[in-house]
Amino acid sequence: MALDQSFVGRTYPPTPPYEVGREKIREFAEAVGDANPAYTDREAAAALGHADVIAPPTFVFSITFKAAGDVVKDPQLGLDYSRVVHRDQTFAYLRPVRAGDRLTVTSTIEGIKSLAGNDIVDIRGEVHDEAGEHVVTAWTKLVARAAEEA
Repeated sequence: MALDQSFVGRTYPPTPPYEVGREKIREFAEAVGDANPAYTDREAAAALGHADVIAPPTFVFSITFKAAGDVVKDPQLGLDYSRVVHRDQTFAYLRPVRAGDRLTVTSTIEGIKSLAGNDIVDIRGEVHDEAGEHVVTAWTKLVARAAEEA
């Protein structure tokens, strides 16, 4: 059953603040195999003009995808999460994420399509710091695969 188009444009409340820690940045950089010293060494980050270490570009996926979960779990939307696959992810940065940032994410449903029985949901996550500065926008595309016929 196709998802309700009236959900396009619906915005969900901001998430609680997530405090970005140096250790989390280091762990993430190691996990993705990125040895850029700006991710682990304050002096290297300072040499590039940053007050503290910065996060790799995909670091914010962990908080934006969690925020998108509020959309996915909305019982009124009716998305069957057991059939969902993550199709695409895009980021547009205004500035790097830094250690010490306290970030919130506000998710908005940008689009809903049905294609060959599959439901496709586009979610935009606006990430702001505690001062209200826009840091990055993340777009997540999810596909709920069509139910298999008996």
